[in-house]
Amino acid sequence: MRKIEISRRAVMNGIAATAAIPAWAQTKAKPRALALIGDRYHNPDYIRVSLDKVFHDLNIAIDYTMDYGSLSATLLKPYQLLLILRDGMIWPGGYSGPDSYNEYETLLENDSDFPAAKPVSWMKEEQGLAVKNFVEAGGGFYPLHNSSHISLSSKNYREVMGGAYFGHPPLRPFQVHATANAHPITAGMKPFIVNDEQHYVDYDKDPRYVILESENLDGLTYEGRGTKSPAGRAYDFGKGRVVFTAVGHTIHAMWNPQYLELQKRSIRWLLRDL
Repeated sequence: MRKIEISRRAVMNGIAATAAIPAWAQTKAKPRALALIGDRYHNPDYIRVSLDKVFHDLNIAIDYTMDYGSLSATLLKPYQLLLILRDGMIWPGGYSGPDSYNEYETLLENDSDFPAAKPVSWMKEEQGLAVKNFVEAGGGFYPLHNSSHISLSSKNYREVMGGAYFGHPPLRPFQVHATANAHPITAGMKPFIVNDEQHYVDYDKDPRYVILESENLDGLTYEGRGTKSPAGRAYDFGKGRVVFTAVGHTIHAMWNPQYLELQKRSIRWLLRDL
């Protein structure tokens, strides 16, 4: 029988090639994503339409839910990626209009029949812990847009999410650009303009993880916080990874070509495919 010799270089090259393959691909099992979407101010339909385009192009399966109460370790178990695009409020007593920015709420003839709408927080600490444990164990977590608002009511969630919502002005054009912190997600990207809610956020972690910044080029500020705010971050958390991007109040913002590419790269990086 002919003896086959394998060089050390060939072995090392084989190991390197295997390491370059995402963990989910090495097991021949495609990743699956779960998206928790929709709240009073963010119609789940536009979010689903927006994200469907991204995940279709990536050929990754995604399931959607609006059932915030079902978020748990058990729910997350079959998934490799969790996305959240919703805020931290629910309205058990109801509200008169479909959107508090809308005149439906202020021009009703029987306005006095409706009590003032009062929000309460929905996330329980065990739910925040489930998200934290999911990421620490190797899952990818992609909170978008107003999901930083949930951090105001959950310590565990804020620890993994990395910051909290402060506020935003009305829709207005602003620029999104990469920071000086080099990262595969933003490599080679050009600044782009969106007409969106410019979210101002408090960021808790190392500044070197901030990869995107929003800036109002017209010099408009918000609540004494200037024209700029961190608009994206990416970092390892335990065995998993976290990416946050702040744009996302409308389809035309979600589908800005540059932002579409950023979303795809974010998902690939979270799944260790970039």
